[in-house]
Amino acid sequence: MLSSTERFSNRVDNYVRYRPHYPKEVLECLQTECGLTKISVIADVGSGTGFLTELFLQNGNAVFAVEPNREMREAAEGLLKDYSNFTSVVGTAEETTLAENSIDFITVGQAFHWFEQDKTRKEFQRILKPQGQVALVWNERRDSGPLDYAYEQLVRKYSDDYAEVHHKRINDEVLKHFFGGEFGKKTLENFQRFDFEGLKGRLLSSSYSPEGGHPKHEPMLAELQEIFNAHQVSGRVTVAYDTRLSFSHLH
Repeated sequence: MLSSTERFSNRVDNYVRYRPHYPKEVLECLQTECGLTKISVIADVGSGTGFLTELFLQNGNAVFAVEPNREMREAAEGLLKDYSNFTSVVGTAEETTLAENSIDFITVGQAFHWFEQDKTRKEFQRILKPQGQVALVWNERRDSGPLDYAYEQLVRKYSDDYAEVHHKRINDEVLKHFFGGEFGKKTLENFQRFDFEGLKGRLLSSSYSPEGGHPKHEPMLAELQEIFNAHQVSGRVTVAYDTRLSFSHLH
């Protein structure tokens, strides 16, 4: 199995094109619940191609985007190079390389489930200012609608390690241990509209999807086409997400 820092190296193009971004209500939530302002200094850890990073850059925040994967980091550098408040950092959650007591908010988008949590907690405590906070964010695919359910079953059928790597294994008990106590929660709505090529790209952006050359790859895409045909309206389907936030000081 590839390490967590290498799993997306061959999927960057699909990740950039087909993964969901984060709704602007994420900012509103952190402003209301946590006191985020435009002068808050952000460390976006496990920043990937910069989806969450850009949300804070657009808000005017200085953002240190910490990412260990070279291909993902370089994609973000290309996409975000025009923001003067953007700093790309080679680092991990367990060793960010950032200065002690330098960060107001640590954000983590779609990445916390890859971290070594005890080492990460210690590192986050080191780089946060005394009143600093952590916000963990996931775009969680719904599995309640007919398309959502069929897509979920497809992923489970063809992935060899979906249950092991999927972020749903991060429950409230795990988060309470990480934060060291109670934490705030918020759920927002998020959607994507896809033609078949888009839905295929979304599937192949996931690290657990068999890549080209794998014996499961072509059967998986054939079944995906059947799912798309059964649920499309005017040549498109809607993939629904819950954007889930968990936030608090580290107690």
